Amino acid sequence: QDNKMARNQERAMLLLNRYWAAKKDEGKFKGKRPYLASECNDLRRAEKWRSEIIREIAKKVAQIQNPGLGEFRIRDLNDEINKLLREKGHWESRILELGGPNYKRHGPKMLDREGKEAPGSHGYKYFGAARDLPGVRELFEQEPPKPSRKTRGELAKSLDADYYGYRDDDDGILISNETEIETKARADAIEKWKEAKDTGRLDNVDADEENIYSSGPPAESLEEGEDMEIDERSKYLSHVPVPSQKDVEEMLVQRKKQELLEKYASDTLQQQSQDAKTLLGLPS
Repeated sequence: QDNKMARNQERAMLLLNRYWAAKKDEGKFKGKRPYLASECNDLRRAEKWRSEIIREIAKKVAQIQNPGLGEFRIRDLNDEINKLLREKGHWESRILELGGPNYKRHGPKMLDREGKEAPGSHGYKYFGAARDLPGVRELFEQEPPKPSRKTRGELAKSLDADYYGYRDDDDGILISNETEIETKARADAIEKWKEAKDTGRLDNVDADEENIYSSGPPAESLEEGEDMEIDERSKYLSHVPVPSQKDVEEMLVQRKKQELLEKYASDTLQQQSQDAKTLLGLPS
């Protein structure tokens, strides 16, 4: 608590010293305020012009509270206040560029809070009696427009690959979880199968199972000699014709000859060669 009070006293003394310094240097800075804040290169002068603008704003805010000034005078005062507020913002930015304090963040906001921004006015504020002017009162009374409902096409524009789950495996978490669950499910299935086999519930199923890889009649219907012969033949049984090494070599040579003929021989020579092979009964 003591430290907090000490900081408050230090802050008050700092503000008091800054005030007396500004009052002391007020007589030194004579002349008209620059039109552009960027034309001022002195930090003290920039702070002096900002203080002057704040005094003008406070004076005009006090004047605009009187509704008896008339509509045109109130509108002019409101425009002047908004113009001074923008100018104050320019000077605060210039003070920050010159190494001064950031008044936009830490400065007083009392004058800014006096004004009220109407919906859709883009930063333009209304002060005092200007809020009750014809056409302005309706701006504050009307409700803000409801957000329009998005169409199906607009919703589809925001969909990406994540929505369809295309990149779910990139983090590696899903694959590890699936592997763990799959291993557990497989172990449970094997355990159930072993338990059913030990209890004898799989004896009938094993007897009725058919060997889908067998290529001959059942072994029970054959004699011993025929059984050995069928087993020897079934080892080399092929369901598709498999070319030998010699057939493959002849096929490659024939293909190479055909490529050379197409590359170097003319169409007439190829036709004559084809006719000769037909007459001799040779394969083309």
